[in-house]
Amino acid sequence: MKLVIISGSVYGTADLVADEAACLANAAGLQATRMKTPSVDTLLAEHADALLVCCATTGMGEIPDNLMSFHIELRDRFPLFTDVPFGVIALGDTAYGDTFCLAGEQFRDTFEELQAREARSMLRLDASETVTPETDAEPWLADFFAALRAEV
Repeated sequence: MKLVIISGSVYGTADLVADEAACLANAAGLQATRMKTPSVDTLLAEHADALLVCCATTGMGEIPDNLMSFHIELRDRFPLFTDVPFGVIALGDTAYGDTFCLAGEQFRDTFEELQAREARSMLRLDASETVTPETDAEPWLADFFAALRAEV
């Protein structure tokens, strides 16, 4: 199964989580491809069997700059990902209140609108509670990969 992992980060933390996810996915027998600056065309060219988005929230709930144009392009072009399983790991800080992990929620909502199917409920990682989000994501990733392998 081909898994495309997309990451959006300001300070690199979401990229670290995505890098760890790629290593673990390959070890679990999945074929993982990382995309740090995706476009709709590059994503479609990958012919992904599953998607994983690792996304930090910046400012007042915004998507990081390296993913903003991709998100806008997804919403404008509206390529359907009918029944493609996906997952989202959202990074944020509860100190920001209502905007905690909002960028991840926006990606989850967009992929659901594009008819993709959430394979595992979104993981929210709180920067005020962890200094090792890539390690904290491992149990969720193991469950996510198991759900993907069960579909084959």
